[in-house]
Amino acid sequence: MKQKTHSGAKKRVKVTGTGKFIFAHSCKRHLLSDKSKKAKGRNKYGIVAHATNKLAAQRCLPYGVK
Repeated sequence: MKQKTHSGAKKRVKVTGTGKFIFAHSCKRHLLSDKSKKAKGRNKYGIVAHATNKLAAQRCLPYGVK
């Protein structure tokens, strides 16, 4: 039986070509006028998931990993 992909994870997590999981930084949704340009720039790109969370991400995205 085929596994189902977690619909919340497929909207939030991107899998790179090497199999790493990238997701968005926090603190980038609202109240941005109070944050400095430097703080907003640090959150510009995604962050690579920690190794301890990799197994959970693989279970949510069974066909996303190459």
